[in-house]
Amino acid sequence: MNRFLWVILAIIGIGLILLVANDESGSVFGFGTDQFGRMLYLGVFGAVIAAGILGSGMRFGHVARSLAVWLLIILALVTGYQYRYELQDIASRMTAGLVPGSPLSTIDGDGRASVMLERMSDGHFQVRAEINGAPVRVMVDTGATSTVLSAQDARSAGFDPDTLAYNVPIMTANGEARAARITIDDFRIGDITRTNMPVLVAEGGRLGQSLLGMNFINTLSGFDMRGERLILRD
Repeated sequence: MNRFLWVILAIIGIGLILLVANDESGSVFGFGTDQFGRMLYLGVFGAVIAAGILGSGMRFGHVARSLAVWLLIILALVTGYQYRYELQDIASRMTAGLVPGSPLSTIDGDGRASVMLERMSDGHFQVRAEINGAPVRVMVDTGATSTVLSAQDARSAGFDPDTLAYNVPIMTANGEARAARITIDDFRIGDITRTNMPVLVAEGGRLGQSLLGMNFINTLSGFDMRGERLILRD
């Protein structure tokens, strides 16, 4: 073992001498100095690992099995990283199937959030939002100027519809109605968050589905549709 250690030290010493001596030429034995340095480092690292394995006294079969297991783990991690976006796509489909309307959030390298929505069976994009911490299902409606909550969803978010002043005329699927103005402290769709967001609350019984309108969509950096998916970009 001591002899093997001296061999490793000799290799390191010779390699360093060659790197220093050939610094100006930029190559060692036809390899660039950077490439030769990496080869030297990896070679020494591999030799140290081999010495540790041989010195442990473990049987070769056991060592081979352990190395194979670690190799499979490393390959799995590398494969998972390389196909991370495809795996996110599979996860979004599974989540959407189990919990319809669930948003899938991703964060890019600049720290900006994107949320992907799946088209529902009725042809609309619906998403499970959180309003003041309460889960509320809203339908994306680019034709709506403002986000409009049903009276039931407003109550779930902590507002009392009976005490609101309904003095804003709006058009709903049931015809003309009136709505009240409120401000939401915390509005979330996935990892996209807005605070102090003004919305409307429709009179009781006049709106069956809360709507996500342009006053939210216009705060995004962009949104695009890809087939059956709608991607909101913070």
